[in-house]
This record gives sequence, C-alpha cells and structure tokens, in this order.
Amino acid sequence: MSEKIILGIDPGTTIMGFGIIQVKDRKMSLIEMNELNLKKYKDHYLKLKLVFERTISLIEEFKPDEIAIEAPFFGKNIQSMLKLGRAQGIAMAAGLSREIPITEYSPKKIKMAITGNGNSSKEQVAKMLQNLLKIKELPKNLDSTDGLAAAVCHFYNSKNIIEGVKYSGWTSFVNKNKDKIRKS
Repeated sequence: MSEKIILGIDPGTTIMGFGIIQVKDRKMSLIEMNELNLKKYKDHYLKLKLVFERTISLIEEFKPDEIAIEAPFFGKNIQSMLKLGRAQGIAMAAGLSREIPITEYSPKKIKMAITGNGNSSKEQVAKMLQNLLKIKELPKNLDSTDGLAAAVCHFYNSKNIIEGVKYSGWTSFVNKNKDKIRKS
C-alpha cells in the first residue's frame, strides 16, 4: 500500500493559494484547501516572510512528501512577474529547508492535467476539481483551487512514474492500455 501527501501551492504576494491531497493506493482525497491573504500588508518583504512562515507551518502540520508549485507566467507586467517569482522562490526555499522534493508546473500544464485543455479558465479548473474531489462548496477566490490543481497535476504526472509506465505518444498509450479502449 503506497501512501503520500502532496502540497500544491499557487504562489502570490496578494494571495497564496494551497491545497493538500492524500494519495492512498493510487486514489486521491482532499485534506485541506485554503489561502493566505496578504492584501492588507503593504511591505513586500513582510509578505515574503509570511509566505515562508505559512509554508513552513503547512509542512509541519501536514508533513507532505512532495510539493508541487505553479510557475510564474509572463504577463503584461514584468514587476508582477518578479514579485510572483520571489514568492515562488520563498515557498520553494521553505520546502527545500525541510528536504521535501519540489516539482514546478506551468499554468498551462496544470490546466491541461485537470481539464484536458491548457487554456481553461480558473472556473473550469475549479469545477473539475469540485467533481473529482467531491468538494461541497467552492471558495470565493479561486487561488486555493489553483494550489489544489498543482497538487492534483503532480499526482497525475507522477502516477506514470510510480507505476513505472512511460508513453512515447498516443500509439504507445493505446498499445499498453487496450483494456481502457472502448470500441464504438
């Protein structure tokens, strides 16, 4: 029986979203989903300190085996991207300080893993997670579901590694999964 805890983080200096899943016998279940709201703080360095402290507290409380983190993406504002990169680096440093393996995923890869479409909206990702993990009510802000999506993406991407199966393309997948193919 294999069991592990995955902490997913959507880093930010306004809101840091996070989600924690448990994987037991290749099935995932939701443990926690929340956010760290930093809007009321003006000092950027204080925000980074709070991101570090919250990440450490999550590690101490939930003892994740692995961390999945969303990579910053290039938007219109380079300053915003730099701030996001700092927040991501701080969250990574917290995990590394506790020797927890970290995997970084692009927003497109996370969306693709959850919905099958790399251009999905936050709302579409949240709805799919709600169905997958039987979440009764979605949060008002979707930063926490973004963090959760990183954890679920990691589960889906590490599944092939855990099972020792790799696919070189669709033909390879079909040939190795004939039992999953439905003929119409």
